[in-house]
Amino acid sequence: MTVDSSPEAEAAPAAPQQSLSTAAARNLTTITKSAPQMQEITSRWLLRMLPWVETKGGAYRVNRRLRHTVGDGRIEFVQEGAAVRVIPRELGELALLRGFEDLEVLTALADRCAQRDFAAGEVIVSRGSPADRIHLIAHGRIRQAGEGKYGGEIALGVLADGAHFGENALLDADARHDHTATAETSGTLLTLSRADFAAVRDSAPGLQAHIAEFDSGTRRPQNKHGEAEIALSAGHVGEVDVPNTFVDYELKPREYELSVAQTVLRIHTRVADLYNGPMNQTEEQLRLTIEALRERQEHELINNREFGLLHNADFKQRIQPHSGPPTPDDMDDLLCRRRGTKFFLAHPRTIAAIGRGFNAYGLYPDHVDVGGQSVPAWRGVPILPCNKIPISEEQTSSIIALRTGEKNQGVIGLWQTGLPDEVEPGLSARFMGINEQAVMSYLVSTYYSAAVLVPDALGVMENVQIARGRD
Repeated sequence: MTVDSSPEAEAAPAAPQQSLSTAAARNLTTITKSAPQMQEITSRWLLRMLPWVETKGGAYRVNRRLRHTVGDGRIEFVQEGAAVRVIPRELGELALLRGFEDLEVLTALADRCAQRDFAAGEVIVSRGSPADRIHLIAHGRIRQAGEGKYGGEIALGVLADGAHFGENALLDADARHDHTATAETSGTLLTLSRADFAAVRDSAPGLQAHIAEFDSGTRRPQNKHGEAEIALSAGHVGEVDVPNTFVDYELKPREYELSVAQTVLRIHTRVADLYNGPMNQTEEQLRLTIEALRERQEHELINNREFGLLHNADFKQRIQPHSGPPTPDDMDDLLCRRRGTKFFLAHPRTIAAIGRGFNAYGLYPDHVDVGGQSVPAWRGVPILPCNKIPISEEQTSSIIALRTGEKNQGVIGLWQTGLPDEVEPGLSARFMGINEQAVMSYLVSTYYSAAVLVPDALGVMENVQIARGRD
């Protein structure tokens, strides 16, 4: 039997079309469409969990009790975001200035201190190099090393927050460093040069006399928290003298001004007029713009150098993990530094590392309900995700712990509501007009900030290793 394999034989005649094709039918249908989607939108737990306080006048002043401890041998500092300055009276911890109480002169010296941020592994000073300034360590760990009697390098000690070195350089023009100082962690220090010290000394006869005599002075009593003591009497009987007292306040309380995030939204009138159904183009453009502004707002509340949480945590409320990855012990160390911790905040990858760290100890995080969602928790405190917390190139990140609310002396969010053309609390969209190209413009603005009422309301565990180790 022969088979015809010619192309004409292989091509069978197509069956005649019996009904309307789907491709043609789609021309007469109304397609179902989704609203515009946006991958940038996150859960924004920080914005949801912070108590927001009405801030009239665009600023919020935090009044505190006067707090510093003179006489404990350690120097204390004031933080305003990423900026650090030394408390003038704390310069009395230096042997050279101990007992000197002229606040005007001490303030002049404090104002001349220059801030220097350093990275882990950085050499701060080298042994044998000229010493022309004193170094005051605000935050971080610095290792001192010298030369041993029989050669080789020997460890002399480790200096941390509140310590200082190089004091002899202020008076000795021939001073040299007798050790090498190397940063073990990143941190911040302030330096006062010999030239700046001499400039203040030459204009202050009282300081000149103090240096010559090197007197010791009295100190005002403080409580265990470093606050000026309130004199009290208890348990007495009879007609004893009741002590007099007053509560001293900080003379220069910090003020938080509302920050702003803004953009100009532009929409062509032709689009708004002709292509406005079934969805309102103006409303959808505004919705997505607001989402982007809210994401930026949360980013600023975490990372802004003036009011961001990472930069406003008190140095005494910053801790390091014991071994790198987060462990239950590390979480306890962070938790125990404040009363009434409301929640932890961590990058999603950090939360995964927390889970691995717990599993290594045979533990599993609890889960609690927050706003109808089940989230992991440690000792009943929820651990909430926030992808605005940065991850370094070394695959380390931070975990933030917060106590919130004005009544609890915690962390609060600041905003001002009742704005003109307000579309959401603290967010307005103001019509700016139509230009000659028939483009409408809206100024979309939101005003916000955050305040830490007392230092222990906010804590940070820094340099948490989140990368998975080798099996």
